[in-house]
Amino acid sequence: MRHPLTRALASAGLNALDVATHLQVDPKTVDRWFHGRIPYPRYRNELSRMTGWSVADLWPDTVPREVPTGADEVRMTYANRSLVPLDTWCSVFHRATEAIDIVAYSALFLLEDPVILRTFATKAKAGVPIRIALGDVNSQHVAARGAEEQIGDLMAARIRNALVLIKPLQRHPHVEVRLHDTVLYDSIYRADSGVLVNVHIHGVPAAHAPVMHLRLHEPDGLTASYMTAIERVWSVATAYAD
Repeated sequence: MRHPLTRALASAGLNALDVATHLQVDPKTVDRWFHGRIPYPRYRNELSRMTGWSVADLWPDTVPREVPTGADEVRMTYANRSLVPLDTWCSVFHRATEAIDIVAYSALFLLEDPVILRTFATKAKAGVPIRIALGDVNSQHVAARGAEEQIGDLMAARIRNALVLIKPLQRHPHVEVRLHDTVLYDSIYRADSGVLVNVHIHGVPAAHAPVMHLRLHEPDGLTASYMTAIERVWSVATAYAD
């Protein structure tokens, strides 16, 4: 998996030479950063400023983690989903060893990414249970959500597209897909004890709505509530097999 720094620079339209010139370092030093060497703090801060990515997203291990004083730790919040780096999604699922769950209407932004699909396939082969619950295209709630986002039938079309993309995954015995007819107040993406929650706001596309990155610490805390919501939707969803 490419280092987040390479993706951050690419998204900012920068390359290694730009970085070396701006920071007045040897290009070989920048190349070492791409391969995992951690820059000095002053360089980390400057690279964060140059790319617009947080130091925590670029080098998670360098940011001190506070011991939570409440039920759960909120690891990160994003003003909208488009600000969540792809590497964050990839690394969350890449680390999963116990369970991966997706509860959404279409989750198309995620399921159309080939890196994510390869990660899911690898995890399924390793025996990690993967559960994906998407909206039933004939559901009144899917139609209502499409109307709210002012995209009409496109919501159902996105779900159909997602179902086509994950069809190869269904060959793995550890992957189960269901369809739900449920009002979703959030799209929930779980990998073991980590959860990414894309809040739903009336009339606002999910891509423009906030995301919380949570980590489970207590059985009755914030993250646990979202994990319970996953189970509730899953329990009323129906099996899908094309």
